[in-house]
Amino acid sequence: MARTLSGTWHTALKFAGVGVINTLVCIAVIFGLKAGAGTGDIAANIAGYAVGLTCSFLLNRSWTFAHGGHWLPALLRFLLVFAVAYLLNLATVLYLIHAGVNGYLAHVLGMPLYSIVFYLGCRYFAFAHRPAVAPLSAEGDGAPK
Repeated sequence: MARTLSGTWHTALKFAGVGVINTLVCIAVIFGLKAGAGTGDIAANIAGYAVGLTCSFLLNRSWTFAHGGHWLPALLRFLLVFAVAYLLNLATVLYLIHAGVNGYLAHVLGMPLYSIVFYLGCRYFAFAHRPAVAPLSAEGDGAPK
């Protein structure tokens, strides 16, 4: 049990490190596009988040979770996990604002839920180690030969 808990903390710290890296990359892209290319806020934000999310997928797949499975199904699961975490974050923020919490504080309070859901979804769904599926036998009964 201690070994699993230690591994979980190690993976969680790597995930947090990747989060810092992709946030910095995202901000750099947004600021670079706005200042260097005169891009509008919406386009710069979309581009920044697209690059940051790509960075997050690549680093988490290869480094944090050492996922060796096919990349496309992992990417689709990753995007689904992101969408669920983001929507839960948004719902939390909107609920808190509706309940009278300061808008800035509501965003800060929504971040831990987003991070926890995103981490757990990546660890146990997007990049989970899946056992290999046995090939079907000639009779088609699914029994391995």
